[in-house]
Amino acid sequence: MEAGQAAPATSLEQARQEFPALRDNVFLDAACVSVAPRRASEAIARFLEMAALCPSRSATLHHIAMDEMRAEARPEIARLLNAAEDEIALVESTTHGLTIAAERIPLERGDRVLLCDLEFMQVAIPWVQKQSEGIAIDVVPHREGRLLPEDVAARMGPKTRVLVLSSVQWSNGFRCDLGKLGALCRERGVWLVVDAIQQLGAFPIDVAATPVDILTCGGHKWLNSPFGAGFLYIRREAQARLRPPLRGYLSVETPEGGWGNYFQTPSITPVRDYRFVGGATGYEIGGTANYPGAIGLAASLRLIHELGQQRIAAHIQSLTDHLISGLQTLGVTVVTPTEPQHRSGIVTFSMGSPQKNLQMMERLLDRKVLVSVRYTSHVGGVRVSCHFFNTQGDIDRLLETMEEGNKR
Repeated sequence: MEAGQAAPATSLEQARQEFPALRDNVFLDAACVSVAPRRASEAIARFLEMAALCPSRSATLHHIAMDEMRAEARPEIARLLNAAEDEIALVESTTHGLTIAAERIPLERGDRVLLCDLEFMQVAIPWVQKQSEGIAIDVVPHREGRLLPEDVAARMGPKTRVLVLSSVQWSNGFRCDLGKLGALCRERGVWLVVDAIQQLGAFPIDVAATPVDILTCGGHKWLNSPFGAGFLYIRREAQARLRPPLRGYLSVETPEGGWGNYFQTPSITPVRDYRFVGGATGYEIGGTANYPGAIGLAASLRLIHELGQQRIAAHIQSLTDHLISGLQTLGVTVVTPTEPQHRSGIVTFSMGSPQKNLQMMERLLDRKVLVSVRYTSHVGGVRVSCHFFNTQGDIDRLLETMEEGNKR
């Protein structure tokens, strides 16, 4: 362990102590924007101190050190997905990653893109804009809040080129059968683009076992890294089929002797043949990037790895079981599909009307129980996010507050 780094967390209770926001709030809204663990804010503070003092011998070495610190996020992300590092690009957000996918998948006039009517708007926005280029969108209607593989298969046609979806739906927490959908896309020769921001950090995705072409995820929700950094996974076999990116100078292969030596060479000239790095990193900005965001993301991911993704998923499943049982006891309508294989960290419920849902949210917020109200295509209600730092006591506090409100 390096100087200044947090001691490894060996229990969920120990990990909970890293979140100072939990002292005053029952925080059940990671699906909106999560709170950061102390280790992430401290890692950024150390970086900012370094940025202020420039401890390196020269500014050139200082810059190289910052690039190296940012790059430490990449192996942590690869471990999260069971991917190779050359399949990972550091990007600003899920939005950034989805935009890259829309720009670089080779489409022609008349090609069609498939998505579900439950999606968060950013999943659709890049493809909506491509309609001006002759790209068409086909919408798969949800079935009682579910996106089913058979409904996707029925909507796929000979001109379908891309299926873009969220692995977990933001308004009701439905977790799709990514394995079946991936196999379907592979069989039909369709690109599979996945927005995983409402899943990763709560429930794992193993890209070595699940056929996904492109996956993107921001750090600010279930990865507990609200610092404007995320990642893009591009399956190695898919990279050669993408349109090549416009690259920056840091996408150029490191010259012999390193960049410091290169910039001191009198004969260098800007107009020449360049050799670029391979892999997904070529889709990064290729210049000075968001150092604090990547550093915070790496620190938050280390906490997830210390706890273990399977352990986190089991804990969240236990919390959502308790919550759903409590809601049913109160006679409240559970909007989230309850089949275990389709569950996530999100549980959405309805008090009977949009107005009553807003009233319940305000009552909970008044008691410092943080939740949201969210809808898409008339699916939604009061949304509760159960994460690894939550306890059964947090769920009981929410249920007790709801019961008190019903007695008035």
